[in-house]
Amino acid sequence: MSKTVHFIPDNVKITVEDGENLLSAAATAGVYVPAYCGGDGVCGRCKVRIKEGEVASGSSGSLKTDAWEQGWRLACKSKVVSDLVVEMPPEKGRDGRIHQRKPKTTRAISPRSLDALIGKWDVDPPVQKRFLKLPPPTIDDNISDLQRLLRGIKKGCYDCAEPTYDHPELLQELPFILREADWQVTVILLRGKREEEPDRIIAVEPGDTTDALYGLAVDIGTTTVGGLLMDLNSGKVLAEASAYNAQIAYGEDVISRIIYSQRSGGLKTLQEKVVYTINEIIEKMCRELIISPSDISYIMAAGNTVMSHLLLGIDPKFLREAPYVPACSQFPLTRAAALGVLAHPSVRLFLYPSVASYVGGDIVSGVHACQMHKKPEVTLFIDIGTNGEIVIGNQDWMMCSACSAGPAFEGGGIQCGMRASSGAIENFHISPDTFDPMIVTIGQVKPRGICGSGLIAIVSELLEAGVIDQQGKFNKRISHPRIRSGASGYEYVLVWADDALEDEDVVITEVDIDNLIRAKGAMYAGYQTLLEAVGMTFADLDRVILAGNFGAYIDLERAICIGLLPDVDRDKFYYLGNASLLGAQISLDDHKRFRERSTVSQLITNIELAENGEFMNHYMAALFLPHTNISFFPTVQEKLAKVE
Repeated sequence: MSKTVHFIPDNVKITVEDGENLLSAAATAGVYVPAYCGGDGVCGRCKVRIKEGEVASGSSGSLKTDAWEQGWRLACKSKVVSDLVVEMPPEKGRDGRIHQRKPKTTRAISPRSLDALIGKWDVDPPVQKRFLKLPPPTIDDNISDLQRLLRGIKKGCYDCAEPTYDHPELLQELPFILREADWQVTVILLRGKREEEPDRIIAVEPGDTTDALYGLAVDIGTTTVGGLLMDLNSGKVLAEASAYNAQIAYGEDVISRIIYSQRSGGLKTLQEKVVYTINEIIEKMCRELIISPSDISYIMAAGNTVMSHLLLGIDPKFLREAPYVPACSQFPLTRAAALGVLAHPSVRLFLYPSVASYVGGDIVSGVHACQMHKKPEVTLFIDIGTNGEIVIGNQDWMMCSACSAGPAFEGGGIQCGMRASSGAIENFHISPDTFDPMIVTIGQVKPRGICGSGLIAIVSELLEAGVIDQQGKFNKRISHPRIRSGASGYEYVLVWADDALEDEDVVITEVDIDNLIRAKGAMYAGYQTLLEAVGMTFADLDRVILAGNFGAYIDLERAICIGLLPDVDRDKFYYLGNASLLGAQISLDDHKRFRERSTVSQLITNIELAENGEFMNHYMAALFLPHTNISFFPTVQEKLAKVE
């Protein structure tokens, strides 16, 4: 149940979920609270007074008994359990005077009504189980075992054309299964790829196993592999799991893995590692549900083009060489067991088709999930990561491209960067009067680094406070102990070593900021180039959909402030989440939606940005905060005009 938190004297209200950390709630609301230790409770700076309501406090920390009795609490150690009125203590500037608080405008990219994007779907999966009671053969009825099975399917339970089969193993096993089961068996049927095609028999099981019909949806990410297990009889998601892609030991990005695949045995090793990761999440979910992996009857997977090639053991060599041609875009229906994937021996694994070398099935799956191919609204679909993918279009046309943004959004290439895990700085505010920070980490523990969402927050806040200029350079006129010259040039000390997890200062440097500027510049240049290719501007967009787990943690106003996202009406923005996994889930559950995926891939036309001269011009213009042409970002221009 949600709760309302009213911060005074700022007069800011925010709605949060029951149990939300109060320091995180303040940061999300744009309310500055001095907090140097990330939420670990050791700095004692985040004192607030609970005027109305109650909080659950795990510790009094450094608070004295009389302060506790007067309602003072450490925000980082308090959980919201009721509606609250929270009094913020007066803030003193560097001149010793009390300064008026100025809450920041922050805004999450809200999912809002996802139903409007993804629509409804039926529980009518592409694979089904049918229980049959077959009459045993007699002298008068001595047709073959296969004919008996086909007759039973057609007459007894399934009004359709006679199904087919495509593997001899079925005939090798069928006579024994039928007799051992006393002619009572469950047949697993796979619907035809098209409506007019007959179903296929993929397995026959003894007895009635219709209750155990499970499907697996998999997102094969470069960094993380995610999966969810579904009951295909009900459409209910039973379990979810994820794991780091074990290929990461051989390269953090797709290019380095393509290079590794060219070594002796490299391709086989990479295939084995991604299969190992998929099996890891299968086993984790099956243990949770106390079922066997052999109960999984179908697998829908989506991944970028390189990941799809590596899973199937297809050499990706030519994906990185002009003219960037994949071995195939429409991947064959594959028996999972042949790849080593743990599931029913007959299970088929379907991979979403790719569009180009660097626009893969994960993007097709996401576009399919949000139904761009069915809607008249002109939509900008963005998946931000090391390799940023962009799609623009609607039901009549779609253009796509990919740009190499680099690892900054995932904490790579940053001196104190890290992935989004415990101790990563994920939210940040700075006092414009004292230039001291408010640090919020994942898990509310001592800080140990900066993740992608934290990096965006930090750079945006430093820019708005005038600590850095639009080129990302520090303002050397500011005299403050946190702003100093370091080994890599000027830097800002986010966390002193005494407050950090690893007893080292956590800093952000000008080199870090430059890496972020380059990453966001590549993304923005990609949007512009694609729009210009179809004669449009940002003003022509009806919707902007942000996909990927990263989008869950991006503050919209800050992403616009640094020039990562276009400065358009905020109501046009939607957050879709892991769109790749969502598309796989929908296709796993509804065979009619599944059959639409070919329409999606056929509608999308790819543009190679590397071959487009305008892309480089737009990229160079975007190497500024937010852009060299500030008129593209009117709301940011207004903010920066107030910076003295």
